[in-house]
Amino acid sequence: MSKWRPVTSGVPQGLVLGPVLFNIFVGDTDSEIKCTLSKFANDTKLCGAVYVLEGRDATQRDVNRLDRWTRANLVKFNKAKCEVLHVGQGNPKHKYRLGGEWIESSSEEKEVSVLVDEKLNMTQQYVLVAQRSNNILGCIKRSMASRSREVILPLYSTLLRPHLEYCVQL
Repeated sequence: MSKWRPVTSGVPQGLVLGPVLFNIFVGDTDSEIKCTLSKFANDTKLCGAVYVLEGRDATQRDVNRLDRWTRANLVKFNKAKCEVLHVGQGNPKHKYRLGGEWIESSSEEKEVSVLVDEKLNMTQQYVLVAQRSNNILGCIKRSMASRSREVILPLYSTLLRPHLEYCVQL
């Protein structure tokens, strides 16, 4: 039997209630945040429209609020994974700080396995999907002796089609 251990922060791993406790734990991160904050699993994104300096300042204030929340709750953002994606033509590409460190700019961002660049161009996403699909087709070709429709069609529908159809609405 496992021994009891004090948990000073976070959510204990492996519990059935883990996801519920995690949602309760991070539920107040967006209090007083003016920008759009999205939370998905262990991923947090802050989105703000910055047309003038006041927008930049408001976004920086929200980054500061998130930083204060992490310190108050004894958790940390992985600063190496924190990036700013500047979107739109004529974007002034302001710099932001998390704690005492500058946040690096990025030319592309992956959101729920969909790669989008600063021009909202998804060409690189299409290339990645095509490569993944070709790999799967090659695997099917190498591993199946039969080329009959009854064998290939279920494999195609099960293994390849989900990759081709994922986020096709975008």
